[in-house]
Amino acid sequence: MIGWLDTILQGLMLGGLYALFATGLSLTFGVMRLVNIAHGDLSILAAYLALVIVQHFGVSPFLSLIAVVPLMAIIGYALQTFLLNDTLGDDILPPLLVTFGLSIVLQNGLMEVFSADSRGLSVGEVQTASLPLGGGIAVGVFPAITLAAAIVVLALMSWLFNSTSLGRALRATSDDQSTAQLMGIDNRRLYAVAMAIAMAVVAVAGVFLAIRTTFDPTSGPARLLYAFEAVIIGGLGSLWGTLAGGMVLGVAQTIGFALSPAWGIAVGHIAFLVVLLIRPNGLFPRTRDA
Repeated sequence: MIGWLDTILQGLMLGGLYALFATGLSLTFGVMRLVNIAHGDLSILAAYLALVIVQHFGVSPFLSLIAVVPLMAIIGYALQTFLLNDTLGDDILPPLLVTFGLSIVLQNGLMEVFSADSRGLSVGEVQTASLPLGGGIAVGVFPAITLAAAIVVLALMSWLFNSTSLGRALRATSDDQSTAQLMGIDNRRLYAVAMAIAMAVVAVAGVFLAIRTTFDPTSGPARLLYAFEAVIIGGLGSLWGTLAGGMVLGVAQTIGFALSPAWGIAVGHIAFLVVLLIRPNGLFPRTRDA
């Protein structure tokens, strides 16, 4: 019994990482109806940026976030302004094709610069330290930090959407783009800001991924898949639902790995399909987060 409790606890911690990946994807889809196929590859780009900063300046991966987060926000703003804005419209195919192409460019570019070797970031003892909770159950310090970071990010996003003029403009644009434009909102600039915020969150997810496990230039598509599944499980438009979706996916995967190392990822996909069959709109569907 204790073993299964520990497995579920580890799954909840893993869900925090998946929620970080999913939050940016949920934001871009919620505001712009844009499914960013390059989302996972951009998180791997953030991981490589952190790797370069750590190697050249000898700082902690956590401190590298001070540079990586604004760098990724700038990249996101530029991508939306100069590339993705021109693809948006009633047809969802152009942004899908463009971001698919961007995904291929990023993978091959990273392969060319960094080679196909797997890399990773280390934070020393924090990576292996654990906190005993009693009864033979312990939780890793770094997974707990990851979950805490996900909660903080989601709390900040919730505050942004509900308590600021920018958040109100984002919600208005999400609800009715045409009416928002008539009210004087510059949708193109707002979309660029939304992508910048999404990429800032992706930067955090990418760096935490690089600390948790190894990565290489082809690791992005798997991150996109997990992010997509977490968003769908939680329910489109629900920020805190994204956290719930990440936790469901994380718990399913850890239970699968406990049953058999070959079944971990597959059980996560099965859980996604089961939720989709039972609740097609996700566990906590909302038109906008409140």
